[in-house]
Amino acid sequence: MTDTQRRRVLAALPAVLATACRARARGADDAVPDALQREMYAAALALVKRNVRGGEREPYFKAPFVDAAFSGSIYLWDSCFMAAYARYHLDELPITQSLDNFYSLQDNDGWICREYTREGQPFWPKEHPVSCNPPLLAFAELELHGRSGDTARLRRVYPQLRAHFDYMLASYRMPDGLCFNDAFGSGMDNIPRHPEGWQDDGEGIALRDLHPELFVYGGLSPRWNRQGRMVDISAQMALFARQLARIATLVGARDELARYGRVHGEIADALNRLCWHEGDGWYYDLGYGRQIPRRHVGAFWVLWASVAPPARARRLLARLTDPAQFWRRIPVASTPADDPHFAPRGAYWLGSAWAPTNYMVIRGLEQAGEHALARRLALRYYAAVAAVYRETGTFWENYAPDSLAPGSQARPDFCGWTALAPIALWHEYVGPGAPQGGTR
Repeated sequence: MTDTQRRRVLAALPAVLATACRARARGADDAVPDALQREMYAAALALVKRNVRGGEREPYFKAPFVDAAFSGSIYLWDSCFMAAYARYHLDELPITQSLDNFYSLQDNDGWICREYTREGQPFWPKEHPVSCNPPLLAFAELELHGRSGDTARLRRVYPQLRAHFDYMLASYRMPDGLCFNDAFGSGMDNIPRHPEGWQDDGEGIALRDLHPELFVYGGLSPRWNRQGRMVDISAQMALFARQLARIATLVGARDELARYGRVHGEIADALNRLCWHEGDGWYYDLGYGRQIPRRHVGAFWVLWASVAPPARARRLLARLTDPAQFWRRIPVASTPADDPHFAPRGAYWLGSAWAPTNYMVIRGLEQAGEHALARRLALRYYAAVAAVYRETGTFWENYAPDSLAPGSQARPDFCGWTALAPIALWHEYVGPGAPQGGTR
């Protein structure tokens, strides 16, 4: 080693030691240089600002709002998850108008379509569950209220949230206490939800395609709906009930708390009685009253919904953290690696790690008291997004589970819900002011 090389090594030593200390604290894979953190944050915020729509060029949505940036349509569960990071920039990101766009189009019976065209028309038919998305508006409103303290807004939107809750219960909850949905409507587009080898029996709600010139939803998936029960939508409705109870308390509607508590308890009982498999340690969807032995990331909604008893939650976490299942190079795989449909490069929901479901799992872990594991997952996912950003210069719709790469079917410049990583997770787990326990 020359004297010049030796001087350079000694000069760099403090930074190297600091990086090593951070790596030991976080895990070697989770150390992201501060400069890269700042660059990612600024880049994500710039992309989100670029996606603000509204104005005279819009045929229907005139007021400025933050768009999911997927197409000309507006998307419900995208917008709800976007609230979890946009809340840190309420002065710059008009996320409340994003949610108000959906309230303004709500039917009198409480129905809200999961997607509306640029002209403010439903993209999907009301009579088919493909029009339903995970019911997360109460979550989004509570996220915003946590930053703004705007109880007047909660008071204004509460009747619409309650009407949407009532519509979802009336439309998708069955006598056994569980809910059905549609594979595409669940948000996890190409995960097969019907039993292996199932053939159309004509018992499902038939789909009438409103926009076949733009998108054709075919195959068996749109034919499988009320024949089954889905763990994710059932747990999401339990979560909806719990979050509405919190909003009702904030706005002074305490006389409605008992109903929300009853609905939550009934769904939790049904999930634990009908969907839990003791031998496998898993909550399975049902088909014709029998468990469908297919695992996917949607089952982890039971954690956030406070449905899984502690002993069962621990069984779920054993699968979550198993590298042969969900805890891949980039966790959390949407389809586990021991499933025959798993795709190492992602193939959309057949393996890809997604920001919304990762954030869901993190919040579920916090709810279950697993704060250290929530932090571990947040840091691991954040570091993976950072590594891919460093290589590609942008953020992606989803990420490959088995390599530090975008998913094989993923859009670039996607912020969108992927901004959850560089913005929300930075505030909650990564940045210098982040609480050690994340969002709790």
